[in-house]
Amino acid sequence: MNRAVNAAGIALTEQSEGLKLTAYLCPAGRLTIGYGHTGPDVTPGMTITQDQAMDLLLQDLATAGTGVMGAVTVPLSDNQYAALTDFVFNLGIGALTQSTLLRLLNQGDHAGAAAQFLVWDKAHVNGQLVALPGLTARRQKEQALFLTA
Repeated sequence: MNRAVNAAGIALTEQSEGLKLTAYLCPAGRLTIGYGHTGPDVTPGMTITQDQAMDLLLQDLATAGTGVMGAVTVPLSDNQYAALTDFVFNLGIGALTQSTLLRLLNQGDHAGAAAQFLVWDKAHVNGQLVALPGLTARRQKEQALFLTA
């Protein structure tokens, strides 16, 4: 089933990713463009328009949303869906499917699931797993959106 991410969810991803109209290497070493779009279609030196960036974002959110719908077995509000879609956009569907967040959500424990967003604010830096302020802020925004009726 196709489900569109609401305006609040799109805004969250836009704010978290930022917009770059010229391809660049992200911290993970992947060629990236627009609002965090990666893939074989991104080439060195590539430039796009803001409209193209939005089209790519909507496609990427649709892909992430398909993953969310395949993993979640309980009904979701539009804001819960949007928050989970941003989470998957950022971390990949594998992170969600293996998470305590998903297990608690599918058991109907929405509060417990919401608390789990903040577990996912770390990345490997010089071989160490450390909390990154940008990821902490993003997880807090996802959590807040998830908890908004």
